Amino acid sequence: MSEAKVKGHVHLVEETKTFGQKGFRKRMVVLEQDNGRFQNYIPIDFIQDACDQVDSLKVGDEVEITYRLGGRKWQRDAASEVKYFLSCEATNFRVLSGTAGGPASDEFSSDPNNALSEAAYEDDEDVPF
Repeated sequence: MSEAKVKGHVHLVEETKTFGQKGFRKRMVVLEQDNGRFQNYIPIDFIQDACDQVDSLKVGDEVEITYRLGGRKWQRDAASEVKYFLSCEATNFRVLSGTAGGPASDEFSSDPNNALSEAAYEDDEDVPF
């Protein structure tokens, strides 16, 4: 896995969603970037305890998010088509400018291995994420 940073304006902050019996939590934030020709929308997932840290973000805030890319192979059974999924998981963030409450260094840090191990043991095996 690699880590990188992306800057943009908050376009959308979804509500936290809970999955499985163990309560795996995920919350998506969509960043908007204008490259001069068209708008680029980047969905980034905040997982587990990081979901609560996003409460301070407001649409329009300029933020910098450090993220980790991950991927997963999924196949229902040996005879079905193989699909690949890309995930973009936030590892921390900071507000550069905007209306979010608190200091301009809203950051969090979580142990992604805890969330990944919980996700691996979900009972619903045919969910492709």
